[in-house]
Amino acid sequence: MAYELTGKVKLIQDPQKFNSGFTKREMVVTVEEGKYPQDINIEFVQDKVSLLDAVQPGQQITVAFDIRGREYNGRYFNNLVGWKIQSGSAADEYDQTPAYDMNQAANEYDDEVPF
Repeated sequence: MAYELTGKVKLIQDPQKFNSGFTKREMVVTVEEGKYPQDINIEFVQDKVSLLDAVQPGQQITVAFDIRGREYNGRYFNNLVGWKIQSGSAADEYDQTPAYDMNQAANEYDDEVPF
């Protein structure tokens, strides 16, 4: 299942390469929803690490991610694993239609009522 969040990039870590060939890079996004801002850590792995090359701290983005969980020694851990980044908010990109003014529409058609 995929999730999305929109916020401002706070921090981008350097890539981490492991002896096994695994690569990951983490980014922190500040989300302003709710009473207090939340700093959300999202990691990008393997070929998705390159998505962070075009992102700068302070930039407003929307990130698509999956939630991954695992157990280790009786403790449970969750990771947010990113796979898509869009500049700006998703609402800005998808909602380009002007707002419809119901009062103006009613005034335009008052004389055309057939009864």
